[in-house]
Amino acid sequence: MNGVFENKKVIVIGGSSGIGLATAQTLANSNARVTITGRDAEKLKAIQQTSNIQTQVVDSSDRTALDAFFKQTGSFDHLVITVSGSKGMGNFAELSLADLRAGFEGKFWPQLNTLQAALPYLNNSGSVTLITAISSVAQKPGTSGLAAINGALELMVPVLAQELKPLRINAVSPGVVDTPWWNFAPEAAKQQAFQQLTGNIPAGRVARAEEIADAIVFTLGNSYMTGTVIHCDGGFSC
Repeated sequence: MNGVFENKKVIVIGGSSGIGLATAQTLANSNARVTITGRDAEKLKAIQQTSNIQTQVVDSSDRTALDAFFKQTGSFDHLVITVSGSKGMGNFAELSLADLRAGFEGKFWPQLNTLQAALPYLNNSGSVTLITAISSVAQKPGTSGLAAINGALELMVPVLAQELKPLRINAVSPGVVDTPWWNFAPEAAKQQAFQQLTGNIPAGRVARAEEIADAIVFTLGNSYMTGTVIHCDGGFSC
């Protein structure tokens, strides 16, 4: 894909860490003009000072802020929405439905708000990539809430591809990835979870954020791909 992203304007929403930041760095290395958003002003400032990535503080749950950000940004080529939350996990019998609602508020609604606010400014020859999660199809105990959140987003992708054409829209569905998403758990508990999950992953390990970023960048650069959900999960959903 040499030259595909040369001077292309790309926005990565929720790009201050993990998969979003890895994607932004990959695109910037391909000479794209990248802007990332997040809520942590200090983290964003540090990224801008040490890279050629532009940053902007935006809360993706705030539609007014999103509208103002995209109006200020103007037309652009590609949008990656990595916004997520950590709520909604657990066996259904004990699952707090308030937590599940918070999970939708942390991921489902911010992703849709972002997409809708961005549409007037996206170039028709460009693309949108949503980041979901393999819980949508993995059918693992304790993930019914996460399956609902991510499955709802994925079900919309092929419909949106029809509605928004020629703008392309896809999703990348990662498996278990070692990112700050896991920071809700103590380090020992996180490593224990990784060890347990590795036994169910044919690839034999959890993923790195850069590996998921490669799949995301592929959806942006392949001009014939739309309406598709890519599973990048090391075989976890097999």
